[in-house]
Amino acid sequence: MTDRTPAPNALRYADAGVDIDAGNRLVDMIKPLVKATRRPGADAEIGGFGGLFDLKAAGYTDPLLVAANDGVGTKLKVAIDTGIHDTVGIDLVAMCVNDLIVQGAEPLFFLDYFATGKLDPAEAAIVVAGIAEGCRLAGAALIGGETAEMPGLYKEGDYDLAGFAVGAVERAGLLPRGDVAEGDVLLGLGSSGVHSNGFSLVRRIVELSGADYAAPAPFDAERSLGRALLAPTRIYVRPLLAAIRKTSAIKAMAHITGGGFIDNIPRVLPDHLAAAVDLDAVTPPPVFGWLAREGGVETREMLRTFNCGVGMIVVVEPDAADAVAEILSAEGESVMRLGSLVRREGEGVVFSGTLAL
Repeated sequence: MTDRTPAPNALRYADAGVDIDAGNRLVDMIKPLVKATRRPGADAEIGGFGGLFDLKAAGYTDPLLVAANDGVGTKLKVAIDTGIHDTVGIDLVAMCVNDLIVQGAEPLFFLDYFATGKLDPAEAAIVVAGIAEGCRLAGAALIGGETAEMPGLYKEGDYDLAGFAVGAVERAGLLPRGDVAEGDVLLGLGSSGVHSNGFSLVRRIVELSGADYAAPAPFDAERSLGRALLAPTRIYVRPLLAAIRKTSAIKAMAHITGGGFIDNIPRVLPDHLAAAVDLDAVTPPPVFGWLAREGGVETREMLRTFNCGVGMIVVVEPDAADAVAEILSAEGESVMRLGSLVRREGEGVVFSGTLAL
């Protein structure tokens, strides 16, 4: 007969800093949040070893799958330092699904990865609630995720996020199209703020300025600096899907993330074309002026680091630009007519006018 009496100094997983029960409590807490993201093709139930999606139930006949993954970057450090955790989940979803829509793909489902040194189920549930809200805004089902408690790798209180999104587009609707041409019009969609890029520079500027995250923002007296900087990345999926489905005029799109205007717009253009951007048409949110002044950041550096008020660029046929702008405006977007495509003679983006920082 086997002796099952534990040794006096027997260790448990919890003694090494990993609490399995806390993880199970988190799953129970987030199940209703996940279920609220169900959509045709997915029931958004969690608990199995993998998530399922039915493309036929989603209405596709000849689809291409498009996948994207991303994180939130050092914006998470602002969330951790301020104790504000309810928006970074939206950022996580936005950074992935905005990369899907630029290829014409409808986001179908999303999975998240949450890693921490010591799991606080209540705090993690707030983060996941943001992820579920982002999925709801994007029309994607949250079909699974992973929570990893890793003491020794992360300090207590720290956490990291990664997201994985899959979308679909009918083969004939894949963007960018092959007929992007000189004279096509550039429309810009307004951003909600810094979004989720450049936060290593943002945090450095805050440090040098001596500003307090808990104090009113110097550029927005209605919110604390921390809350203002944590304004979540705008999710452009539903308005852009509406414009794609109501017209056949959208030829390409560029999500303005790390690299700003200068690096992102040329990614969707043929080598012989450049984007001529009129900076006078851009209205940057006040946060960008504050960052530029406090950090002494030059305009070109701002344009290569931040979105500067334009989170998405849409390339459209000239004779349909007004119609597309009207649809996007009706869907709640702030639309700017930024310029057009010209023959490339040097850099992929050429600027005129002055950015009003």
